[in-house]
Amino acid sequence: MARRPLHRATAFLTASLVLAGCATTQAGRIGGDDGRDACRAQLVALDSTGDYYGEDILQGAAIGALGGAAIGGLATGNWRGALIGAAVGGATGAAVGYYSALQRQARDQQAIFAQMSNDLSRENAQLDRTQVAFDQLTDCRLRTASRVRDLVKSGRMDRNQGLAQMAEIRGRFQSDIQIAQRINGSITSRGAQFDTAFDSALPGGKASVMTASYRPQPVRLAARRAVPIKFSPNTDSPEIGQVNAQDVVATRPGPAGFVQVETSAGLRGYAPADAFPAAPRGTRQAAAAPAGNGDVRQLAATNISRRDNFTESVGNAERLAQAGGGFELAG
Repeated sequence: MARRPLHRATAFLTASLVLAGCATTQAGRIGGDDGRDACRAQLVALDSTGDYYGEDILQGAAIGALGGAAIGGLATGNWRGALIGAAVGGATGAAVGYYSALQRQARDQQAIFAQMSNDLSRENAQLDRTQVAFDQLTDCRLRTASRVRDLVKSGRMDRNQGLAQMAEIRGRFQSDIQIAQRINGSITSRGAQFDTAFDSALPGGKASVMTASYRPQPVRLAARRAVPIKFSPNTDSPEIGQVNAQDVVATRPGPAGFVQVETSAGLRGYAPADAFPAAPRGTRQAAAAPAGNGDVRQLAATNISRRDNFTESVGNAERLAQAGGGFELAG
């Protein structure tokens, strides 16, 4: 009888770990296809990119949970303490699990750097896919809303019907953002593991690349001419606002041909760089890297940048949904 609390706690922890490892179905995450969503393909594409971020690099959390459970008192029968320890151990394991795995598998420090380079390259490529998928889904929502607006404006759709459709599109967009937030949470967790590994392999490494890959402070500039504000840095991206000639906006460097702008009303997007002749050009640059680990430094810097960019895109979408910009009949 004295061993029953141990058995109970062990069974509870085992079940918890199994449940934690179970992925929900895609239909459970994004709902079934009702045939009415014009952006269903883009939604499926975004959600599908999220599967990657729940894979092997997060296995350290399970290891940490078991270790933390033991620390918390599992062996003594204190199952409440064990569960607290499991939670603490899980958080710790998730942060250090990746680097611990690297140390177990690698023959030497150069092998650690080589594996980190491969993993960061793969992560960066997936972050690019996720960013593109989210941009394309957002663009689709905005284009769908624009078509409804045009139909109402031309008299081919009743205004009340247009209002109902706009409300539905905006509701779907808000659900899209929740999916993107979930994915972003997984990206952030994985990012913490990469950061820990990077700092462990190269003490102070993250601070050095953060210094070299900083986001410049915004520069307030007046537009030389009226230009549209796009949600993403793409000429085909839907318009979400406009900067009038001589309007002063905050600008930051953007991809080639664009600057990121923020209006006084808090609307953020991208505008043509040539409308702001004095705007800062170029993107964040990585630090010059010493021989032997330069590739890791460069990849770590671009990984941080990609993570920041996705977080910012999700934040911009949240502000857009809250303000209703792009999802109103007038405009």
